[in-house]
Amino acid sequence: MKLGAKSDYAARAVLGLARKYAKGGALRVEELAADQGLPPNYLVQILIELKGRRIVRSVRGKEGGYHLARPPVEITLGEVLRCVQGQVFEPPGSIDQPGPPELQAAWRQLQDAIERAADGINFQQLLEAGADKEKMYYI
Repeated sequence: MKLGAKSDYAARAVLGLARKYAKGGALRVEELAADQGLPPNYLVQILIELKGRRIVRSVRGKEGGYHLARPPVEITLGEVLRCVQGQVFEPPGSIDQPGPPELQAAWRQLQDAIERAADGINFQQLLEAGADKEKMYYI
């Protein structure tokens, strides 16, 4: 299983917005793209998808931009991944050739485990993990 760049960019964008959530206000696409090292044109498309799923909101005007629609603790990595790529893990096989029942059951079990793991990670946890790392010092 390999996640694409779109999934990584979406997660980075939400994390970037989560970092600014407590301060309020909106981030312009250019600023968010620069902070996260993302291409602005592609980021706009991702933000539109995230807005459609009510993960982010947009604000018009001079002070406009994007911000999270909900607190970071309410947004999971699984939700963001499903927004931009569909299922977090898509089992192999098709309706025409589903494969052996034993493997179908194993793929469903793996899919459930991956979905639960992704849904168990929220952006508040990621913020706290990043803050803990910044507090560490090396001798």
